[in-house]
Amino acid sequence: MKLIELAQIYRARRAIAGRVTRTPLIPALSLSDAQTEVRLKLETTQPTGAFKLRGAVNALANLSVEQRAKGVVCASTGNHGRALAWAAGQLGVQATICLSALVPGNKVEAIRRLGADVRIHGNSQDAAQQLVEELVKQQGMIEIPPFDHADIIAGQGTIGLEILEEWPEVDTLIVGLSGGGLLSGIALAAKAIKPSIRVIGVSPARGAAMAASLDAGKPVDVEELATLADSLGGGIGLHNRYTFAHVRRLMDEYVLLEEIEIARSMRHLYREEQLVAEGAAALGAALLLEPPRRAALAERLGRRVAIIVSGRNVDMDSFTAIVDGTHEVWNTPTVD
Repeated sequence: MKLIELAQIYRARRAIAGRVTRTPLIPALSLSDAQTEVRLKLETTQPTGAFKLRGAVNALANLSVEQRAKGVVCASTGNHGRALAWAAGQLGVQATICLSALVPGNKVEAIRRLGADVRIHGNSQDAAQQLVEELVKQQGMIEIPPFDHADIIAGQGTIGLEILEEWPEVDTLIVGLSGGGLLSGIALAAKAIKPSIRVIGVSPARGAAMAASLDAGKPVDVEELATLADSLGGGIGLHNRYTFAHVRRLMDEYVLLEEIEIARSMRHLYREEQLVAEGAAALGAALLLEPPRRAALAERLGRRVAIIVSGRNVDMDSFTAIVDGTHEVWNTPTVD
């Protein structure tokens, strides 16, 4: 599989200019120490609250007038659907968003408010994807998938451009990993500009489809399980065209995190950095909060680390319970 090229990411930046925010890269004093400077790339400041807007806007910008007239459709765990609904509304395109019953209600309602046609189907991302394929076949809609698409990858890659332009000295990027669209784009841009940079992927241990596929040497099915990092749910597709090859070639290593670690990180980012971050967005910080793991990673991290804080679209009742210590996750035996 031929990787997308850096030129495609630069074209994506031109395509999304004016519609997508150039997000801040801020120092994280609570995660830094004498050996390591840590900064956070706040994709939480996008109009739809997550990085997914970059890829969605780029993908729609590359459709012809005839394709836009057919309407667009996608399966989503929430953030991609919200981004596609927003981008479609800006361009006067009808969007249909297929979601599984596992998608939190706050994300479902946010998509409906943007005027999209929301369809709830099945109990997994794969089930929602089956409905997408039916709609494409029966009604001729144009599918804009959440990660395995060249324009989506290129759009997400603009994050890598921004980080390297603002902080060329950065040694390591820590990126949430699920389907691989975010990591693929960022890693491609960053390594093309600075080949020595390291990219670490972080996934919830529950339902880590990309990690299981990398271990197997090919895309495999993995049971989708409920997780605080709900936007990282779902498989990568057995016929994956882009992201599996990109991640396998460009990522230096990956780490799996337990639910209690994700909860601790969400609470830490709120209390120490005053950030509302959904579970998937807190994974990178979680990697640095456990002293034994941080010590083991120290030499590979280098002195300058950037973490992608990918989104803020969390159910606030659950979030409040997590930061207050009353969420059920705190009742597990692994809590200190």
